[in-house]
Amino acid sequence: MASVDVLSARFATYDKMYMHEAREQSFADWPFREECNCTPEKMAKAGFVHCPSENEPDVACCFFCLIELEGWEPDDNPWTEHSKRSPDCGFLTMKKDLTELTVADYYRMEKERLKVYLKKVCHKKMAYFRDGIDHMLESLTSQLDTLT
Repeated sequence: MASVDVLSARFATYDKMYMHEAREQSFADWPFREECNCTPEKMAKAGFVHCPSENEPDVACCFFCLIELEGWEPDDNPWTEHSKRSPDCGFLTMKKDLTELTVADYYRMEKERLKVYLKKVCHKKMAYFRDGIDHMLESLTSQLDTLT
């Protein structure tokens, strides 16, 4: 799962990924090519951007909802996998082709994309604080146990 820093970097650069060609170009080193359901073209059409890591060459992230998926199989359908894991993604539920967006549509979508990003960052930070509280509680409990 992506860190807050990674999410922030993606959010900042993925505003350029409304264009299918930009998303498809990100798949230059994608491991799946011909005779697969998850070709670069199909991945890009489903809203994904290729964002591999050292250990995972097949990580793809939706430019809009920032869901990150890995462990792709040649028979996986990008639209199906995306909609299964993020059914409310604004990109998937969009009624217009991206080339038909008005300026007002674009700003509404960017507002939604910002909400998704902020929600993910807040959840990650809350989880970090919860882990810190749990660790502190364990430490204090352990210290208390040594006193009794």
